Amino acid sequence: MADKPAPKPGHFLPGGDGDQISNDDRKPAVSAPSGAPLAAPTPRLGGEAPPTPPQLSGSRIDSRRTTLSGSRLGPPPADDPAAAAYRQVFHPEPVPFIPKKRSKGLIALMVAAVLLFLAGGATFAVKILSSDGIIATPLPTTKPSDAPTTRDPIGKGTPDTDVVGKNPVYATGRLAAAKCPEPAFHPTSKENVRSYYQALTACMDKAWEPIITKAGFEFRSPNLIIFDDGDETACGVQQELALYCQDDHGGSATMPWQKTVEDYPKNKTVVRAEMAQSFGFVYGVHIQNLTGMADASDNLAATAASKTAKLEVNRRAALQAYCFGAAFFGAARASFPLRGDLLREWNGLIQRRGDEYSKDKVRDHGSSKSLALWMSQGLATTNPGACNTFVAASAKVS
Repeated sequence: MADKPAPKPGHFLPGGDGDQISNDDRKPAVSAPSGAPLAAPTPRLGGEAPPTPPQLSGSRIDSRRTTLSGSRLGPPPADDPAAAAYRQVFHPEPVPFIPKKRSKGLIALMVAAVLLFLAGGATFAVKILSSDGIIATPLPTTKPSDAPTTRDPIGKGTPDTDVVGKNPVYATGRLAAAKCPEPAFHPTSKENVRSYYQALTACMDKAWEPIITKAGFEFRSPNLIIFDDGDETACGVQQELALYCQDDHGGSATMPWQKTVEDYPKNKTVVRAEMAQSFGFVYGVHIQNLTGMADASDNLAATAASKTAKLEVNRRAALQAYCFGAAFFGAARASFPLRGDLLREWNGLIQRRGDEYSKDKVRDHGSSKSLALWMSQGLATTNPGACNTFVAASAKVS
């Protein structure tokens, strides 16, 4: 088979217009589709030179110009139509470097971003593991809280021993002189007995409210209940005893009346002293309730190591209530007539009220000697600080 003549050089750009005609039939060859890349023509070695000189309408990709036989021709002359294309491909003009100007606003924004990054902390930290490479270790994406790393210390409650032994009421000073004459209601009826205790309550409220408030506690007047024998009150079924009980009213003073009305015609002075002293004791428990000492002493009694220790706690509480009551009468002595026969009967009741004279002989309120000690102390000083039975020696609360 005879060798075909070498093809004519085609345009190196895609979609060139160079015609390719075979020597056989001299028919125009089919043009390459527009946009398809054309390969650079390769001269066939040993072929005969074409009858016409090579077309220079297109340039070769290589920087060397060659004849069809492979000889080097060099660059085209300056006036050759292909010179411009040659220079554009093989000796293009250098593109000048024009530095891009950044706006001052953009630079300021970048600086601000860097400062913000340094101040707020990075979301990711890069840790160098070895000289061969680095690893990006992600940190938690949550921002650190401004809250302290440790919790505030938990407040400590006041121990019961401090509530009763170091109560603020002890540091309030003396009760102010009270203008409180003996209520002018003779205990001849239930209503008169009620009126008597209501008048005495009003006097005690007026004397104690500044003390309780000064100590930092909320003051409230006790609820007064005058009961019939066998009535059920906040303190249970009542039988002839003056009692104080904590209830929904914040504390109730429950007082008998029937025996009082019955005994009054027999010995008026004794009944008068009994009414004042009994209510003074009940109101003293109310003071303990307002200052938290009632609950604290109950807790101490309930957790006492023995029955003997429990009874001692009960005696300390009862003797203090008597002392608080006596402190009021000491403050009101100028108007309330604790003198003469009334004072004598007052002291006689103290001597007969000791645990040694009780029917059940339970030592829970104090001996006559201890009663006399604490009531005399309250009456003389009119100072709640003199009624701190909870720090006294056991011998003084027998």
